[in-house]
Amino acid sequence: MSISQDVAEHENAANARAIVRAGATASLATVEAGSGGPYASFITVATDAGGAPIFLISNLARHTANLTGDARVSLLFLGPPMADESAGDPLTRTRVSVFGRAESSDDADIERRFLARHETARHYVQFTDFSFFRLAVEGAHVVAGFGNIYDLQASDLLIDLTGAGALLESEAGVISHMNEDHADAIALYATVLLGAQPGPWRMTGCDPEGCDLAADGQILRLTFPARVTGPDEIRQTLVARARAAR
Repeated sequence: MSISQDVAEHENAANARAIVRAGATASLATVEAGSGGPYASFITVATDAGGAPIFLISNLARHTANLTGDARVSLLFLGPPMADESAGDPLTRTRVSVFGRAESSDDADIERRFLARHETARHYVQFTDFSFFRLAVEGAHVVAGFGNIYDLQASDLLIDLTGAGALLESEAGVISHMNEDHADAIALYATVLLGAQPGPWRMTGCDPEGCDLAADGQILRLTFPARVTGPDEIRQTLVARARAAR
């Protein structure tokens, strides 16, 4: 493999990860119970620390009955509009289809991460017929424009959490501290570094590669210049990012 091919594949994987990380919604495809045919629905999503999609769905829903019988599912994520989408053609957007098996989860971190992104979902959590699921990713298929189509392995889409235990343990505290005491810095990340419009921006998650910001249904991904694995490293990185924005 040439250096240019290696760089291109690295960029392709990074782009797909960013789209999944920034996805607030996705199309869920399940295998229809009984007939074995396809069934598609629309759900809200978030990701766990490693980048695997997570979602909250009702046990009474048709898609839940389907995946209970056959756990194979696919989630389709739509990337942001391209600069040349002046003609209104949605097919200019990158599409990332992530497939694997849906696994029910009672992990408190999954619930916390999902609710941090979708605050209104707290109403549904109170009902016993709603459950959290995590997609055990097996791979992805990406359409990134005419002639730019490629497949990814799970290792391309997920990030390595090895050695990041201290960071993951401190994640909830870091997010709470940033949202309560440094909302001004978060606003700078969103508006200056990421070019977003002003809004009630808040941090919803952090991991070795970056952190997720949300406001009014929009999700942004702030990528770190270098991998972080502990609370001190992420504090230094966030301070440096804020200084760069100022």
